[in-house]
Amino acid sequence: MTTITKTSSGTKSSAPPKDAIALLKADHEEVSGMFAEYEKKRTPATKMALVKEICTALSVHAQIEEEIFYPDVKAALKDKLLVPEATVEHAGVKDLIAQLDGVTPDGEMYDAKVKVLSEYVKHHVKEEQTEMFPKVKSSSIDLVELGTRMASRKADLLAAMH
Repeated sequence: MTTITKTSSGTKSSAPPKDAIALLKADHEEVSGMFAEYEKKRTPATKMALVKEICTALSVHAQIEEEIFYPDVKAALKDKLLVPEATVEHAGVKDLIAQLDGVTPDGEMYDAKVKVLSEYVKHHVKEEQTEMFPKVKSSSIDLVELGTRMASRKADLLAAMH
């Protein structure tokens, strides 16, 4: 199965990530690139279109983490801090997504919300990649099987949104 990702710069086709962590890291890189692209946008229409893409990507990413990845991680690591903290961070991201959803860019407050969303996401990604992922890699979790479930759910969510 090939993953097709539509971005503002066109459609990219790439091989599916091999495991859950590779899938999540690919999502992190994609969204980081979209935030960088936002900085170059000037017109309200192009900003709004890109923010819609960012919000969709983040919403789907958060949902597959919360439904599939985090429960398995919490069980395998017997975690009482990393997953709850990540879930709280998701709540902050979701709040900003709700504030941006369907809103026409109206100047500095819109840009400020996108900037803060970007900062929240960078912080969250850093913690996942430096704290959670190394522990998950050394656990007994079958990352390929987990990645397959996550990729399938992600495809379903994206199909339902389009």
